Amino acid sequence: MTYPDWLVVEDDRFSSLVLPNGQLERLWQAGRWCEGPAYFAAGRYLLWSDIPNDRILRYDENDGHVSVFRQPAAFSNGQTLDREGRLITCEHGSRSVTRTEHNGRITTLADAFEGHRLNSPNDVAVKSDGSVWFTDPSYGIDSDYEGGKRRSELDCHVYCLTPGGELRRVADDFEKPNGLAFSPDESWLYVSDTGATHRADGPRHLRRFRVDQNHRLQGGEVFAVSDCGLFDGFRLDIAGNLWTSAGDGVHCYAPDGTRLGRILIPETVANVCFGGISRNRLYVCATTSLYAVPLNTRGHHVIGEAVAPTDIRAPARA
Repeated sequence: MTYPDWLVVEDDRFSSLVLPNGQLERLWQAGRWCEGPAYFAAGRYLLWSDIPNDRILRYDENDGHVSVFRQPAAFSNGQTLDREGRLITCEHGSRSVTRTEHNGRITTLADAFEGHRLNSPNDVAVKSDGSVWFTDPSYGIDSDYEGGKRRSELDCHVYCLTPGGELRRVADDFEKPNGLAFSPDESWLYVSDTGATHRADGPRHLRRFRVDQNHRLQGGEVFAVSDCGLFDGFRLDIAGNLWTSAGDGVHCYAPDGTRLGRILIPETVANVCFGGISRNRLYVCATTSLYAVPLNTRGHHVIGEAVAPTDIRAPARA
């Protein structure tokens, strides 16, 4: 089988996941640091963050049009949808996790823990029970480029906002927790640590935790170590393969930790998201640009599927 030069097959299993005749497309290029993709299946559009330009952008899958969805956008970073199809956003500027309601109103879900302000929530995942899980490194308050330079009041941790509205710290042994995502059956939570941005020999790996029914994590062994740049944001497909950002593109890992292959992108990748009618189009946020590539697999998460409504939020900041 002959593959294009931007596809690198490192394990035979990768061959069944990619399309040798597929096209890597650059859909748009005018950003500074593109992040936080979230796909709205009902409208067939993608939202993503351009953090330094303080805006959320919208790509229309029907006609390819790109427009500004929100600006200013509180230096938004990671985003996802909850089970009612509402946008959940990590905001550096407000140091909070917010929810955009169906009527456009923005609700703050979490902005403090034990009376101290969060640092700058970075990435977020929503579990099927409605719980909201997010990471809180300091990138948005380290400088004015991706937020506003501020004093940190908390170390960098991983949090869970339970369906009952309790904000819990679920992991406290990260240097810079970054991307996170659940396995298809939600029994595992993967979290990346990008501590190498602040310490030369710091972590540049993905860890994997068991998730119990009480919103607690167990384990946390290293799942994979990056050999090119850092693992930032990532998503999983229906078979549990993990598609993660890296310095040279998108790396794909099997559930056993084997790297199966790479999609080479000419810019540093920050995050990815599955979209399209069949959830088989991988959107890639890479520095200045938005890319897309068709795959022979599907993203596991059915965005916005209907379940019992929830209305959760953390207590107001002390």
